[in-house]
Parts: sequence; structure tokens; C-alpha cells
Amino acid sequence: MAVMITSECIVCDACATECPVAAILDDSNEKNPQDNKYYVKPESCVECVGHADAPRCAEICPTEGAIVWDMPYTPEYEDYFKSGHEEGTYAIRIHNKKGMMLPSVKKQTFDNSISIEQRQSHANVSDF
Repeated sequence: MAVMITSECIVCDACATECPVAAILDDSNEKNPQDNKYYVKPESCVECVGHADAPRCAEICPTEGAIVWDMPYTPEYEDYFKSGHEEGTYAIRIHNKKGMMLPSVKKQTFDNSISIEQRQSHANVSDF
């Protein structure tokens, strides 16, 4: 993953249609573990690397602080995402043959110009 949607989300639907990899689920989707906000699937989000200069969801979002950086979806942060899945923060897809699509199974590209400190603090994407 690279971005996450916070409780500041006003459920306006602007971000979902902008995602080039369909990583954003609306609040009515049964695979969305969040209530009353949209959800970014960490195993699918590519931070728009290769698609745009910045995450499109953050560029279109009308609400300050609704889209923030999260940890990169790479094997180094597998425990982070696995524990988040167990706690209900994430709903990582479970493949019939490959099992849980953790970063060791399917890592994603990310913007390496965003520091780990900025990601850990869930800095606002639109500030970068």
C-alpha cells in the first residue's frame, strides 16, 4: 500500500473513479473493513507510480487530511500489514491458491521519495 483513507473521508466518490488500478472500495462494498469511509486495498495500490506524478486519489479529494501516506507494500513491512489485517484495519485479499496476498506474495511499487518517517506519521499526501 502506499496511501490510506482516514476518517476525514466524506464519502464523495471522487477518489474511486480516479484510481488507475481500482484499488479503492466504496463504503458499501462488503470487502471494505471500514465504516463510513472508502478503503484502499493495500495489495493493489501502486501510489500511481507509472500512471501519474502523484496519487490521483489525493489530487481529486476535496477533503484535507482524508488521504495519507501509509507504509510501502513490501516484504520489509509484511508484519505491519499482517497485524493490521488481524486487527481489522486492512482486509487483505486471500487468493484461492496463493493464500493471503501479503507483500512477500505480491509487493507493490511505491514512491521512494516519501520517507519512512512521513509514512509512519501518516502525513497528508496532498502536502507532497
